Amino acid sequence: MPSCQLERAQKGDSRQKSAPEPGTQCPPIAPACQWLTTTAGRIALDGHSWMTAVHWAADPKTKRYLPTRTHGPRAMNATTIVIAQECANLLECRPGIAYLARKARCSERTVEYHLDMLREAGLLAYASKGTRTSGGPNQASVYERVIPTAFDEALGIRTTQRNDTAPAYSRVPVGIAETGRKLIGKLAKKASRKVRRRRPRTPVMGRNRCTPMQGGTSAPSSTGTSTSPSETRLASGSSTHPTQKKTNRGPQKLNKIGRRYQLARELITNVPWLERASVPRISWIARHCADDGWTWREVQAAAEEHSPIDPMDSRRPSGLLAYRLKGVHQLYAKPAAREQMVLAWHESTAQEHFRHSGYGKVTEHAAPDTVEISDAQAAFGASMRTGSTTRPASTRDDGDEGLIPVGDLDLHALSAHEIGIHQAWAAADPTYVRSLLNEMGDTATRQLLTNRLVNQALAALRITTTPTLANAF
Repeated sequence: MPSCQLERAQKGDSRQKSAPEPGTQCPPIAPACQWLTTTAGRIALDGHSWMTAVHWAADPKTKRYLPTRTHGPRAMNATTIVIAQECANLLECRPGIAYLARKARCSERTVEYHLDMLREAGLLAYASKGTRTSGGPNQASVYERVIPTAFDEALGIRTTQRNDTAPAYSRVPVGIAETGRKLIGKLAKKASRKVRRRRPRTPVMGRNRCTPMQGGTSAPSSTGTSTSPSETRLASGSSTHPTQKKTNRGPQKLNKIGRRYQLARELITNVPWLERASVPRISWIARHCADDGWTWREVQAAAEEHSPIDPMDSRRPSGLLAYRLKGVHQLYAKPAAREQMVLAWHESTAQEHFRHSGYGKVTEHAAPDTVEISDAQAAFGASMRTGSTTRPASTRDDGDEGLIPVGDLDLHALSAHEIGIHQAWAAADPTYVRSLLNEMGDTATRQLLTNRLVNQALAALRITTTPTLANAF
């Protein structure tokens, strides 16, 4: 194998005055050792690892690599990094000269200069060399991205062979020295950034862009002229750093506030009795559930766990949701408990009945025939005039004419006619609503009579709700 260390010629090369520091240099590789079968380096496992070695060799401060060519670029620069980035992004490192020239916005000759520097620095090795045949298509060269041995030695990277029969360039890294970890971290940050070439700042039409300040006459001053600063320096200062482009990132991850709004939109879209609510208000009400990772189905199940909610009866959906969700995030803190709660909600008889009745329409239980209600109201009026007030048979107790024992009443077993009679009595006699509230409770009474009738009766009696009765929504 020919030697891969090329002695730098001392004659005719004026760039040897600024030699790199000993022990950190990247010696040039002879042309005979720029092939995959003769290289002393190892193949990079991925493009990011290879770019760390490229940034290490192209560091302008340490000058680890200086080309031996007496013409062309004097050192690696931003164009070299741009070309290396394009090579690192290719699945097969087979870049065309015209393709790289278009990407780097430079001439094809410049691309050849920088590819030559990458090969001489031991960062690229020929797998097969391209050919140019007259009258036929040109074949691009195929390269392998190689990490030179000087990089491993400078950072203290330990490598090992995959097996005894594997070639030398198939070595893999197994560790790094403590002294090289800080440097490899800085190189990794550089490799993760996408570097672009700086645009040349050329004056417009060959003149200074800033008009010299002078008097009203165009005659030159006898005191001499002063050089006006460029507008670029006045606008952006004298910084020499190029504008860094932000790296392309994936979808933005929602923060806590975004997750709350997302859950609120899902609730308003999927829960029928919340369709008239506002997103900011629902997001604030369900904030504890959103912070704990609840889904909109779990929130709906928690709100409708004890009794279903008819969209026609939810006068203020946000207030109703706040009342139903009070403390549920502490009661169902674990996902397993929420899963059991949702399963029980799905299997409940009341929910099954309500889902079969339909959400988007007034059910037969909630809207009795107006003729039957009118008949019931007329019968109640006649009974009041005659002095004999007979309550509905399903709720009357002959032993007690005052309070009505309705604890055993099954709301789902009542027919539409019977529900209409109850609602007619409630519309005509507010004391009947008070009797039902005392016997059945607020929730069952509102399911039977609707919120509108209960609220009207309470307003007529001028009764404010006590702690035993839920707030009217």
